[in-house]
Amino acid sequence: MIHLHRHDLPEGLDLGPMVAIDTETMGLNPHRDRLCLVQLSAGDGDAHLVQIVPPGLGGHGADCPRLKRLLADPATTKLFHFARFDCAALKLHLGVTVAPVVCTKVASKLVRTFTDRHGLKDLCKELLGVEISKQQQSSDWGAPELTSEQMAYAASDVLHLHALWARLEGLLRREGRLDLAQECFRFLPTRGALDLLGYADPDILAH
Repeated sequence: MIHLHRHDLPEGLDLGPMVAIDTETMGLNPHRDRLCLVQLSAGDGDAHLVQIVPPGLGGHGADCPRLKRLLADPATTKLFHFARFDCAALKLHLGVTVAPVVCTKVASKLVRTFTDRHGLKDLCKELLGVEISKQQQSSDWGAPELTSEQMAYAASDVLHLHALWARLEGLLRREGRLDLAQECFRFLPTRGALDLLGYADPDILAH
C-alpha cells in the first residue's frame, strides 16, 4: 500500500530498525534542483511518501521534524540505492547528516564484478526476479498533485531494497567483503558532503 503524506511523516509511525529510503528531486543538481519527495519503507510492502512542498506553494518546505529525526537517528539504519546522491540532497535541503547508511549500489559493485549493470532495475530483475518500471523517472516531481503513476514509481524504488540487501549481504559475506562494504557505507555521508562542495568532478580522491 502507498501512503502519501504532505510536509512530514505522521506522528507515531514506526518503520523499524532498518528503513529503505529514496528521494525525488527536480533534477540532478542539488544546488539548483529542489527536493520534492522522500520515500520510505520498512520492507513490509508499504511505502510512505513524504511530499516536500515549498512555502511559496502553500507548504512548509524543509520543516519536517519527524522525518529529519528519523534520518539522523543513530539507532536506525537507512537503506539506499545510490546513497551518495540521496545523502547529499538530504543534507542540503533538510540540513541533516543521514547516518548510518547502507547502499545496495555500492554493495553490488563490490561483489558483482562480472557485470557493469548495477542499476536498481537490473538488480531487482537479476537478484529478485522482479520487473520494475522506470517510465516515470523523468517527470515533474514538483507538481502540486502527484499522479498515481508517479506514486507507484516512487514506491517501487524502496519496496524491494530490504530483499535486495538480504541477497547482497549474503554475497558480501561469501566473498569476504562485508567489512570493506561497511567502511564504504560509513564514508558515504562524507562523500555526499564533498559533492556539495564541488568535489564531484574532479574527484578529490583522484590523482
